[in-house]
Amino acid sequence: MLIGVISDTHGYVDPRLAAAFAGVDAIVHAGDVGGAHVLDALHAMAPLYAVCGNNDEKLGGLGLNLHEDFDLDGVRFHLVHQLPHARPGDTTDVVVFGHSHRTLIEQRGSTLYVNPGAAGRVGFHKIQTVALMRVRRGTIVDARVVELGARQVVARKKAEDRR
Repeated sequence: MLIGVISDTHGYVDPRLAAAFAGVDAIVHAGDVGGAHVLDALHAMAPLYAVCGNNDEKLGGLGLNLHEDFDLDGVRFHLVHQLPHARPGDTTDVVVFGHSHRTLIEQRGSTLYVNPGAAGRVGFHKIQTVALMRVRRGTIVDARVVELGARQVVARKKAEDRR
């Protein structure tokens, strides 16, 4: 299963997202969505899991929760916008977060932490990035951050790196 991970769109649907997320089976958005039109555009590509970011609060939260816990192909996700607000359970495999606009793929104990950076135009980041994760029957096979447009790998974590 291929999962697209995105955060901090701030109301911008980058036209390069369609190519970056081509073939994904699900999309995970870690907040600061910026508008229902972003959720609609992403949901048109694949099933969507999303949380409310601090800037979404001004928009009434867009009907999103602050945390989401879900399972994709046997991998347990905890989704939150700001890492200090994360509440992963004992069985959480992946914590996905945003807010900082800084990419991160880091193994902490038995949990993988993923921040895809920022895909919007608002903020101090210089490039728009997303992440792609491949999971299979309860195993994280690959996780990588890619620059939009170039599909250039910014950071990567393979399953064999987790051992």
